[in-house]
Amino acid sequence: MRMRPHSAPRLTIVALTAALTAACGESINAPDDSTALEAPPAALGPFADMASWSPAVDLEASAFGAHPNFNTEVTEGCPFTSRDGKHLFIASNRPGGFGGLDVWVSTRSGPDEPWGEPVNAGPEVNSSAADFCPTLARDGHTFYFVSTRGGEDSCGGGDIYETRWRAGSFDPPRNLGCTVNSEYNEFSPFPMPQRGSGPVLYFSSNRGDGVTGDIYMSESRGGEFGPPTLVPGINSPADDGHPNVRRDGLEIYFYSDRSDLGGLGDADIYVATRASWRDPWSTPVNLGPDINSAARETRPSLSWDGSLLYFGSNRNGSSDVFVSTR
Repeated sequence: MRMRPHSAPRLTIVALTAALTAACGESINAPDDSTALEAPPAALGPFADMASWSPAVDLEASAFGAHPNFNTEVTEGCPFTSRDGKHLFIASNRPGGFGGLDVWVSTRSGPDEPWGEPVNAGPEVNSSAADFCPTLARDGHTFYFVSTRGGEDSCGGGDIYETRWRAGSFDPPRNLGCTVNSEYNEFSPFPMPQRGSGPVLYFSSNRGDGVTGDIYMSESRGGEFGPPTLVPGINSPADDGHPNVRRDGLEIYFYSDRSDLGGLGDADIYVATRASWRDPWSTPVNLGPDINSAARETRPSLSWDGSLLYFGSNRNGSSDVFVSTR
């Protein structure tokens, strides 16, 4: 998402909706292991393998399927699945919302069942402004999203908010504050445990020049996230955003419109790897034509076991949710 240099930082609902269109129940009752890194199934191995990803398909055409009204002629994007695979959060401007982009949630009874028709997440999360980039932490309750709702606690543009998801409803959200948020725009918050310290919040922001995005990380100290720093090794002079880290910390997925690493279109999905959480990230790799297209792919999101990759793409005209397996 782009802004003109030195222009007013707050994006309108219309602008955010257009940018995402171009781009992009009950509690889980899972154990709270938010301070531990876990390894995914051994079959996945320590590194990404482009050849192992199947050709991406519209979610409704996937093996498990989805309600025929999941993807529509308007915007569906920013997908994020819960740890138990029973809840899929998206951003959409479909009818029935509170204004502009809203957070919606689809549910299913099990990981092999089809996704149900998305339901609006409600007024605690959604507002008359744009609300998007939903992210449910691995504890199954801590929920992050981005909103342009403004107000006394606004830092400007789209800010990251935090709330709690309890028995299918949300607590009143709180702005993470102007140490993490900036006068520009923040996107796609993603919390990740880190050994030896508090959790790290990955996100992207165009605070660098007000135009192109970069990927940042903020470490939690004393329960509050500290000043963000650029994630080394993966950013470029182009637009980089929407980070998602595999649960063992060895893969990071994101989108970029860079052209020096084999880009296929407007924006593609890339992955970088590392041998351990202490090591630097490798040079990012484009996931290739089975995932990417000549259109715009954004907000990659791994399932808990790392076997599914959800993302948004406007290859069919409007932004829809796609999925690939490995």
